[in-house]
Amino acid sequence: MADMNDDELLDALGVEVAPLKASSRTPREERIIAGFEDILRFHQTHGRAPLHGEGRDIFERLYAVRLDQIRQLPEAQTLLAGLDAPGLLSGAAAASVDVDAMDEDTLLAELGIGDEPADQRDITVLRHVRSSTEKRAPEEIAERTPCAEFDKFQPLFEQVERELKAGVRQSRQFGRDSNFKVGNFFVLGGLLVYVAEQGDIFRTGNNEPDARLRVVYSNGTESNLLMRSLQRALYKDENARMLTGTNMGPLFGDAPEPDDIETGTIYVLRSLSSHPFVAEHRELIHKIGVTGGKVETRIAGAEKDATYLLADVEVVATYKLHNLNRTRLENIFHRLFGAAQIDLTIEDRFGHPVKPREWFLVPLHVIDEAVQRIRDGSITDVLYDLKSARLVGQTQQ
Repeated sequence: MADMNDDELLDALGVEVAPLKASSRTPREERIIAGFEDILRFHQTHGRAPLHGEGRDIFERLYAVRLDQIRQLPEAQTLLAGLDAPGLLSGAAAASVDVDAMDEDTLLAELGIGDEPADQRDITVLRHVRSSTEKRAPEEIAERTPCAEFDKFQPLFEQVERELKAGVRQSRQFGRDSNFKVGNFFVLGGLLVYVAEQGDIFRTGNNEPDARLRVVYSNGTESNLLMRSLQRALYKDENARMLTGTNMGPLFGDAPEPDDIETGTIYVLRSLSSHPFVAEHRELIHKIGVTGGKVETRIAGAEKDATYLLADVEVVATYKLHNLNRTRLENIFHRLFGAAQIDLTIEDRFGHPVKPREWFLVPLHVIDEAVQRIRDGSITDVLYDLKSARLVGQTQQ
């Protein structure tokens, strides 16, 4: 047996050796097929052919250039006919780019790498390759879907917009001191973003806290995404902002501020105007104001002042307060009752149209409750519900 060669040994063992089957395709054809299969996988994932454009992913742009090249090959139709079920070789040909007409710089620019400095074009360095974090992004960020309960959240967005205009809230640049607790608002991509719900906190691979959030957008959509994903999106948007809460500081305190008045009075007025709308809703229409002097002095000559609807008024309630910050207090009333402000235009003594402010369609007992909440600090926890004409918790709307 020692003198047997390999063929004799295999024959003695009863092993039949089948001759190697030579490939019927050339290396060039194998490369064409392999390249086209990458494009087919892209089509299967995205439901369309890869496209050109600066806003596209680098891999999509590379596949788009490759598809244009394959379309121009005379043998491609025959070679790939059995693979091209989506019709990629014949479809959208008009949108293709003439790759042969491109010089080297133009082609590199089409692939998104033309602006790199020469010393960064080392082919041994991996560029435009997605990191593991980027590959996990689809798992972390949920797609936005229509919010079925948007009528519940829309009043919150409208209220926030009024608070921003009134100065009750402020927008600040997003930073590391921001947090994502339920009830917080952000600006992302030009939309208001509201954190409606938060799941259990867990630890990431880097031992950082994370949680699944329910986020509602002001355009009527929502998504369930990770807190870290929202944070990254805010960092990427140079115009992203966080909104402060409505508690802009104490209304009363020992340290005086420039707009403080030592002793002040909140006053509530009812108009005696004969205007049809005012007459019909007289028991509900009230003006809320703040003064550091006497209320009687403030309302003297009301019948000549468009601010008071060019009519006499009666004082229906007053509240004495100390160390009062006038601007903050007025902003709180506008935040709270802004949606109930009456839209009324009258003519002044000279025939000019005037829209008086600070008149609200709010019952007196609700105003009284609001003042009590201002005193105990709970005013920032409630909103005025137009339908029920009462103060409700922010989570009830």
